[in-house]
Amino acid sequence: DLTVSVLIAFLWLVSTFVWAKALADIKVSTGASIVPGIESCKAPGTSCHFLSVTSMGILNVSVVFGLLNMILWAGNVWLVYKDTNLHS
Repeated sequence: DLTVSVLIAFLWLVSTFVWAKALADIKVSTGASIVPGIESCKAPGTSCHFLSVTSMGILNVSVVFGLLNMILWAGNVWLVYKDTNLHS
């Protein structure tokens, strides 16, 4: 049904944007900017250094694939729309 396909495409788009925002928040929360906020690093005679964080490239790829999948759903919706009598 056309309505269901449109709804799925819309929900996929929204969920992809939500995941992209969550991923951006994860990157900020695990970045070097958190070191000054750690209480144990503020103690006298203590030094804290940020070395690295695990690569998040695969997570970036998941966002890209989510967007590509939404584009495929939108294409499906368009083809279904063209095949129905709603198009005329």
